[in-house]
Amino acid sequence: MDPDFLNVLTQPSALDQFLHETVIAKGEKKKFIKPTSSTNPRLEELKLLLIDWINRTLQEEHIVVKSLEEDLYDGLVLHHLLEKLGSLKLDVDKIALTEKKQRQKLSVIMEAVAKCLQLEERQLKWSVESILAKDLLSTLHLLVAMAKHFTPSLALPPNVQVETITIENTSRGLKTASAVESITDNKENTEAQSKDDAFDELFRRAPDKLDAVKKVLLQFVNQHVGKLGLNVKDMESQFSDGVILLILIGQLEGYFLNLRNFFLTPGSPTEMLHNVNLALDLLAEGGLLNFSVNSEDVVNRDVKTTMKILYCLYSKYKTKEA
Repeated sequence: MDPDFLNVLTQPSALDQFLHETVIAKGEKKKFIKPTSSTNPRLEELKLLLIDWINRTLQEEHIVVKSLEEDLYDGLVLHHLLEKLGSLKLDVDKIALTEKKQRQKLSVIMEAVAKCLQLEERQLKWSVESILAKDLLSTLHLLVAMAKHFTPSLALPPNVQVETITIENTSRGLKTASAVESITDNKENTEAQSKDDAFDELFRRAPDKLDAVKKVLLQFVNQHVGKLGLNVKDMESQFSDGVILLILIGQLEGYFLNLRNFFLTPGSPTEMLHNVNLALDLLAEGGLLNFSVNSEDVVNRDVKTTMKILYCLYSKYKTKEA
């Protein structure tokens, strides 16, 4: 037999080497990105974009991130990032030197992130322990979620997927399972979509019909929020703070929004943006949003964006009784 072929057969693979070097306690289960996915060009593109986003956001703080795995685990960068993006003041030390202090700091940060993003514990794809352990998969999920919430205009590369391996240390030895996991949304080319978008056509070619469409949408809105004593007359301004939109979604979807989850009388663009982001998240979770939305466009009173959002609701609920 060819000696070179024998050498290939006996040479340990990257995965074998990874399994050999990975330490997992009895009864513990961990998920990792497979070594074969670590050089995925789309993954590298996402990592570089997130690093650039962090560095631009924290430029005034003179913080420079070079590695997502090595520079975020202790909570320092995440602390500054969350305070900057969320206009928050966290009651934690700026620098945590010991692992115990880092774990405590990350606990406060993770709790604040979940609150800002309106996520329950079961929805989180990261944890204090995984971030502290420099787990790239968890760190990516956390940063992508923060970027989508706080900087929705950031052009994340779509459909970034990685091969993962879940390793469990059972009484019978190591048990492994492979899967493919998405890190960013699988979106079609939005420019191609917009060419066929009915509202783009309406604004370009039939502006004389806009008032008629606005009237239909406003009648629909008032039909459902009117029984709460609300009356919407101005499409351009009355949806910009997200309050009416949230109330409308609650009425149509049949649930009550806790007043602690949004600002009923927002007093700043940040609070308005929070409301609109929450509304868009609810629409996306309900499968009601079929296009990409920049929440800042709604806050800035872009009537076309507002009409497109309302039309998504109208399309599903136009026959629903108030």
